[in-house]
Amino acid sequence: MTSNATPRRQILARRHWIFDMDGTLTHAIHDFDDIRAQLGLPPGEPILEALAKLPPENAGPLWTQLDAIELELARRARPMLGVETLLAQLHARGCKLGIVTRNSLANARETLRACGLLDYFPEPCIRDRDSGAPKPEPDALLELMADWQAAQDDVVMVGDFLFDLQAGNAAGVATVYVDYARTAEWSEYADISVARLDHLLD
Repeated sequence: MTSNATPRRQILARRHWIFDMDGTLTHAIHDFDDIRAQLGLPPGEPILEALAKLPPENAGPLWTQLDAIELELARRARPMLGVETLLAQLHARGCKLGIVTRNSLANARETLRACGLLDYFPEPCIRDRDSGAPKPEPDALLELMADWQAAQDDVVMVGDFLFDLQAGNAAGVATVYVDYARTAEWSEYADISVARLDHLLD
């Protein structure tokens, strides 16, 4: 996290914004326990990490199956309330907008298309699970920041899950926890917590 002395207003004035996608920009419809069961993976273990442990000949068909499951979910995606309001304001300010997701690039684009948000995120600004080690590792964030030539103190990472905030912290950028359920479960990992993304504009 950034220093507690960093004012909220200073964080919100930053001009480079990186978002998680599923559950942050979109309604969370992924049932990860069900997906693990469909793939025959151990309960509770993150899906990408579980697949990465398998021999290639076993993992290959499961990656294909995962892509198909996620594509069906992508086509049903809907934006969270307040998301487009924030994105429009940031875009009008000339901010750079990017996405770091544990989804595939094709399914990320389909998700954004279904939500009417694709125009905010040019393809070079989307980092998927093939862009390096997935979150909570900071690789994809650092790669995007390098492309933008963005300093750490001008970047914000926004997400609804622990891995998003851990990745932002590891990259040395400000973190915003979108706590839609108002549980405060991971607030300690974030510089700012909000219940809706457009609340950042208040």
